[in-house]
Order: sequence, then C-alpha cells, then structure tokens
Amino acid sequence: MNAIRVLLADDQTLVRAAFAMLVESAKDMEVVGQAGTGREAVELARSARADLVVMDIRMPDLDGIEATRQIAADDDLAGVKVLVLTTYDTDENIVAALRAGASGFLVKDTHPAELLDAIRTVAAGEALLSPGPTARLIERFLRSPTVPLTGGPDCLSDREREVLTLVARGLNNTEIGESLGLSPLTAKTHVSRIMGKLGARDRAQLVIVAYESGLVRPGGM
Repeated sequence: MNAIRVLLADDQTLVRAAFAMLVESAKDMEVVGQAGTGREAVELARSARADLVVMDIRMPDLDGIEATRQIAADDDLAGVKVLVLTTYDTDENIVAALRAGASGFLVKDTHPAELLDAIRTVAAGEALLSPGPTARLIERFLRSPTVPLTGGPDCLSDREREVLTLVARGLNNTEIGESLGLSPLTAKTHVSRIMGKLGARDRAQLVIVAYESGLVRPGGM
C-alpha cells in the first residue's frame, strides 16, 4: 500500500513542524511539502504530487479558502483532497471552505491521533466534520448563500434519498449498508450515483445539499 502523500499548509513555521513530525510518525503517511502561504500550497500541490493538503484558512498572499478553490477547480489536481484545520469558535469561513471544495474540517485542538485518522478518512474519499461543532456549522450554512449544484434530492430515488440522509448524518459506507440492509459495495455505488446526479465533488458537498434542501435538519444528526 502506498503511503499517503501529505502537504502541510500553515503560515506558522512551528505549527507546520509539529504537524510534520506527527505525520512522519505514521507508517502509512509521508510529508511531501510544506507551504507558508495559500499560493505556495497550490503550487506545491501540483509539483509535489500530494494526495491530501492539510490547509489552514488564515494565511498571507492567498488564504486557505481561495487556495482550496483553486485546487478543486484544477482538473490536473482532481484526486487531491483538502482537509481544513481551523480554530472553529473564531473562524467564520469554514462553510466557505467546504463550498470551495474542502473534503472536511477539523479543529486545531484535535488530539494528534484524531488528526492522523482524519487524514486517512479524507484520503480514502470520505467526508469528515469535527463532531462537536457540526450542528453550529450547519446552522451557519443555512444562513449562507446557496451552493450551485446540478440538482436537488427531488431527482433521487427513494433509496438514494435514504442513503443521502445517512451520508449527511456522518455514516460511512459500511454503516449505511448496515442501516439499510445493503452491502458496503452497494452503499458505495449508491453514494457514487447520488454524487453524479447532484454534480457533487465529494461527500462533503452531499452533506451541504442534504441540509440546504431540508432533507436533513440541524439537531437531527
């Protein structure tokens, strides 16, 4: 199994160094670059062939939101995932980061082992949201402008709507399968079809459209 190639983007040198030591301590990961600005993060995502970018939001030159947007919009970087790290209680931009194409976010005071697990989760194609602030995130999202996706839940079958609801509640494919009496592979197939119908980049955008449409509501997770 190939190691997950991680790019670290944070304007604080000591923070990057600490994250680098943590990531390098995991046998299934390697640090392939460090960026101090958003522009450097975009450039290194291309040149270092990163699988995942751990992205701070507040950086000079180009902030993490715009850097995420540029990475998500670049066809040559289609396989690159972005995991946003933020000090959630003071950061009002996390919804914008998800809209820009981030596959998830984590607060900076997360336990080191949880950060490594988050990298694995996002690299595997799953959306990841910090459990604690998720409800507040969704409330902010509902007060934000809408996301231009291809369609809404009305274009989905009843089964697909069930699957979308469970995705929005944070279940992985195995858990969705267990809940609906499906195999994990069948659940994964449903998720892929839903993404295609809705024009969603990844599971994080599925979470957004589920809440935007009212299919799932804050407090119902």
